[in-house]
Amino acid sequence: MTDAAPTTPAATTAAPETPVPAFPATGRRVLVSGASRGLGRAVAHAFAENGDRVAVHYGSRRADAEETLAALPGSGHVLLGADLADPSGAAALTGAAVEALGGLDVLVNNAAVNTPHPPATTPYDEWTAAWQQHVTVNLLGTAHLSHGAAQAMIAQGTGGRIVNIGSRGAFRGEPDHPAYGATKAAVHALGQSLAVALAPYGIAVASVAPGFIGTERVAHRLTGAEGAAIRTQSPFGRVAVPEEVAAAVRWLASPEAQWSSGAVLDLNGASYLRT
Repeated sequence: MTDAAPTTPAATTAAPETPVPAFPATGRRVLVSGASRGLGRAVAHAFAENGDRVAVHYGSRRADAEETLAALPGSGHVLLGADLADPSGAAALTGAAVEALGGLDVLVNNAAVNTPHPPATTPYDEWTAAWQQHVTVNLLGTAHLSHGAAQAMIAQGTGGRIVNIGSRGAFRGEPDHPAYGATKAAVHALGQSLAVALAPYGIAVASVAPGFIGTERVAHRLTGAEGAAIRTQSPFGRVAVPEEVAAAVRWLASPEAQWSSGAVLDLNGASYLRT
């Protein structure tokens, strides 16, 4: 009696039998969530400046999003509204982006909430509401958009890019915004899981972890003593401007950056060095 040949477990995902076609360097179809203002606006502009067509997403700030859209160079850009706290809203957004742009090559998960809820002074009902909101938007919204985008990219067969906006706070902690720090850490982990799962389809997934960025939303914090303290966190003596982070996001979505899939790129001006 001879020993039976060993069996191997079935693969969980079927990789394409032929190499994925070259990912385009320009003329791509890009969805940027939370692009009404701030970093999202800068990211949308960076891609449009590159010759890409951009779907500008907004949750509630339509007027701001319209300003973003109007200022984008090039043509073929679209404005799309959706509530990412609702799973059906996330699904509808990816579907609308694919329909409006004729496909989808890049997803930038930028939409997020960040409201203070220090544990020592926040009443329990406000605490639980804050956690629910952060998990629903920051983590689940990112997960659901990524799923929809990945399905579209796989169907196209031309690869793709997903770039998540994480945070320095995932590593150094956010004492007054613990749910924000926790959900951003989860976003980093999600991106690394997706990077492994989607690589056989030519889809690269990476995240950025910015430090403090000087946007409209936090401009009030950059005045007086608080502003001085924030700027001294970096040895450069300043905070980032949105365009610096947007440039890194655009590079991570480029053909040259495929080998950066799974990375979490620190963008904090040496204000926090992790080991």
